[in-house]
Amino acid sequence: MATGKKHPEEEKELSYINKVWQTVGIVALLVVTILVIRVAFDILLMVLAGSLIATYFHGLGDAIQRRTNLKRKAAMIISIVSTVIIVGALLWFMGTKIQAQVAELSNTLPHTINNARAKLSQTSLGQKALDSFSGDNSQKLMSTVSGFFSTTFGVLGDIYIIIFLGIFFTTNPSLYKDGIMLLVPRSKKALGKHIMDRISLSLKGWLKGTLFSMLSVTILIGTALTIVGMPVALILALITGLLEMVPSIGSLVAMIPGVLLAFTVSTNMAILVAIIYITSQTIVANIITPLIQKKMINLPPALTLISQLIMGSVSGALGVILAVPLLAILIILIDELYVKKIAHNNDNELDKGVLK
Repeated sequence: MATGKKHPEEEKELSYINKVWQTVGIVALLVVTILVIRVAFDILLMVLAGSLIATYFHGLGDAIQRRTNLKRKAAMIISIVSTVIIVGALLWFMGTKIQAQVAELSNTLPHTINNARAKLSQTSLGQKALDSFSGDNSQKLMSTVSGFFSTTFGVLGDIYIIIFLGIFFTTNPSLYKDGIMLLVPRSKKALGKHIMDRISLSLKGWLKGTLFSMLSVTILIGTALTIVGMPVALILALITGLLEMVPSIGSLVAMIPGVLLAFTVSTNMAILVAIIYITSQTIVANIITPLIQKKMINLPPALTLISQLIMGSVSGALGVILAVPLLAILIILIDELYVKKIAHNNDNELDKGVLK
């Protein structure tokens, strides 16, 4: 008669199959979790960008309210409407000139790159540099660049979402703040409010200083390049101003097209343009940046650069732009939730030691 018991070899085989499927299941779950976190992280960055837009409108509204004694709602309406009018007016008056200079830049830059390649190929070191950017290396570079500028929903889709998030956060900020506070235990409500106030103050300081530095460097570069007779000075100034959002890296990247185009005029012009960029960035670094740091956490330059590299590899251009405010938020959270708690515990232990 059949006893119903399985042969030991069959049990081992079934056990092995079960372990294989368990391993496959764990790996699949891990991959799905990583992908979800990856997508969710990009969405959180868009939420942060929308919050910064709302912070700008509220900061401008606060300034209008302080100087005019208007009601809060009226000050916020003026803040939003005035921003839209100013941006629209700038695009209207400068649109034709910008379009012409963009066309000129697109026609000039390929010729400039070809000339640079020809000059580099005349030296052994230059030829090695060209070889490193050719073939498979060129394809890898292009895939890296395309990945850097790729976004979750496409550039226009991300901008669309960020703008609408900014509008929603601006119109009813208390709804979202109260929603966050509901997640905080009652005993920690005061600490939660204090942390949110610190983060809000830090983001306002970063945003104010960044906008001021962007405007300053745009005016400095635009004026100086126009005086020396540099072609497409307005476009180069706007590019530099926009890249000023990215500390350290942005100024270096903005300098490259300016110097390359200056070489099409003359070597002396290229040297002069390089001096203009370096001088303007030095002024911003020694005057504007200290003003920024007074309003927010004093972030170590090395830590800022590391955060930009990490965020760039994880979330591309949007990650690099938002690396500094995200780092500031992280440092505030660590300071309030860990560092101060450790310091408080150490003080208590010292007090007990003194009493003994």
